Amino acid sequence: MLNELESLSQNIGRLIAVNERQQQARHALEEQLAQLRQENETAQAELAQLREARNALQAERDALVAKIDDAQVRLNAILEKLPRGKGPYDSDSQLDLLASQQEKVEPGAVQHGEDA
Repeated sequence: MLNELESLSQNIGRLIAVNERQQQARHALEEQLAQLRQENETAQAELAQLREARNALQAERDALVAKIDDAQVRLNAILEKLPRGKGPYDSDSQLDLLASQQEKVEPGAVQHGEDA
């Protein structure tokens, strides 16, 4: 009977040790969970700020696109009002004009300005 009591006492001691380890592990996991929840809240707040910034940039982009479209419409209206007559610089022969200007330059001469 004494052996059974001693064996029972050892088993109770082991159970107490196991219980303490499990409680320590549980407390560590609870602390880790609390930390992860805090990190999650921080990440959610940052995400909300990034979404607000993205939405602001999208609104700015849309406003700029609208201004560009308006400017394009105005530019097209101005271009339609301009006379359509062919002047010395309005034809497809602008490359011909460039070629004729280059022929005027002497073959051995050094060019200055934009053509150089």
